[in-house]
Amino acid sequence: MGSRYGGLKQIEPIGPHGETIIDYSIYDAMRAGFGKVFFVIRREIETVFKEYVGRRFEPLISIEYLFQELNQLPEGFSKPESRKKPWGTGHAVLAAKGEISEPFAVINADDFYGQNSFQVLADYLRASTGDYAMIGFILKNTLSEFGAVARGVCATGPDDSLQQVTELTNIMRDNGGARHTGPDGHIHRMTGSEVVSLNMWGFMPTVFSQLEREFKLFLSSNLHNEKAEFYIPTAINSLIRADEVHLKVLRTPDSWFGVTFREDRPRVIESIRALVRAGRYPEKLWA
Repeated sequence: MGSRYGGLKQIEPIGPHGETIIDYSIYDAMRAGFGKVFFVIRREIETVFKEYVGRRFEPLISIEYLFQELNQLPEGFSKPESRKKPWGTGHAVLAAKGEISEPFAVINADDFYGQNSFQVLADYLRASTGDYAMIGFILKNTLSEFGAVARGVCATGPDDSLQQVTELTNIMRDNGGARHTGPDGHIHRMTGSEVVSLNMWGFMPTVFSQLEREFKLFLSSNLHNEKAEFYIPTAINSLIRADEVHLKVLRTPDSWFGVTFREDRPRVIESIRALVRAGRYPEKLWA
């Protein structure tokens, strides 16, 4: 929705020839071996999204559009009249239930994850025996120069298995490291080397029934809480605690680029141009 950015940031041009972050994500996904793209969008942006984003990719890769709607609820639940806010990232993934029967990745449309991140995840999904995965970024590589961000800080086991994701808001750079300001105003110092989630996941189709069950539990407690959202990390934490899933954290040295704030855009543009100069991407992405 781009509330902090002030517009539909998914279609902002950031590449040398007007490419968007989605262009780079799909380019990286295709060369890593992914074969199909599902766009999960709100129905009210369907026309503008297809015109400015989706139709450009239809000659290149199989494209489908799915809609995250407020009334898409499990049997026994009805949308409260006052609910305006989307139900969250976990609910967005559920929009693909019944549409996907293969291993698949989930990403945010407005985050630049890097070529290595897609390749590592694709390789893992090809070889996986059923376990899930998450790309883990280094915190200092994911911060904005222009304000606080929210990140999922990960606790991992000795085999890099994910033990828990703790969602922290109000994280900022601080003298080479970072700091998190809690709701009570207390400041927690961070090294900047912590592993964080940026919603780049690798799943098997079994995740849909698990998410649906967790969503029902969420609604039982939060149906009338207008601000509550059903997040992927929250559901995954619950599944890990119940010993229902094993999830591998795949670490990446890639730097995250994003346009959380409008002031981030010039830095993202320059970062993309640096990657083009280094030969990581062609000057004209779809030439």
